[in-house]
Amino acid sequence: MTKKIAFQGEPGAFSHAAAANVFPGEEFLGCVTFEETLSAVQSGKADFAVVPVENSLYGRITDIHHLLPESGLFIIAETFLRVEMNLLGVPGATLDDIKAVQSLSVALGQCRKFISEHGLRTINAVDTAGSAREVAQKGDKSVAAIASRFAGEIYGLDVLAGNIEDADHNTTRFLVLSPTEQNVSQQSGVKTTFIFRVRNVPAALYKAMGGFATNGVNMTKLESYMVGGNFTATQFYADIEGHPDDISVRHAFDELRFFTDQFRILGVYPASPQA
Repeated sequence: MTKKIAFQGEPGAFSHAAAANVFPGEEFLGCVTFEETLSAVQSGKADFAVVPVENSLYGRITDIHHLLPESGLFIIAETFLRVEMNLLGVPGATLDDIKAVQSLSVALGQCRKFISEHGLRTINAVDTAGSAREVAQKGDKSVAAIASRFAGEIYGLDVLAGNIEDADHNTTRFLVLSPTEQNVSQQSGVKTTFIFRVRNVPAALYKAMGGFATNGVNMTKLESYMVGGNFTATQFYADIEGHPDDISVRHAFDELRFFTDQFRILGVYPASPQA
């Protein structure tokens, strides 16, 4: 039975490409916002969601860090997508024909050198895939889009120049979200993601983190952000290597709970070999 996978963006977006890598041959549902993406899974319109959580150039995706803990969804997998920017033109256009380039402002910023070298006028747009769609619809040989090859294939555009981004290490990490937990056995290569809030006592965070050090548990991520508009209420989002049933992780979590007033596991899942 075909599964439906929700992602944020238009067909051809980088999130769509990441979802297609994880779920080849399935049906995909583009959503306008991250809220709508998560809601599609919550309501049963989609079976899973694939959402970006961090980028090697721009850091964490703030919206997801705020939305995920309250969504009731579980992380069941992670995947990494190398973000490759391409100059896409209508069929028959050449690089010499291009006078203007349209894309998301972030994408335009990632291709400053190429744009400057070719003296192109920039057109800010809502997203990369939408830019590819609009360029295809207009059919103007003088206007190109910056987007993925995947978007070019969907909208019938030619790649006039490939991999034009300034940085060759631009990678986005995506999480796969499900309405139900995944049963992952204790094995090497497992990640656990959780959130917590420390109690309002001196050195609570230091003491809470001490359990991971003394039990030899590797913490690969620790992010903090305010909640409820309160400058004194800080929530932490963390990734560790290991399974909650591992004896070392159990002991570390026991110490963590002693110094926290909120603690919840968001997912236990296989670590991607791409990491």
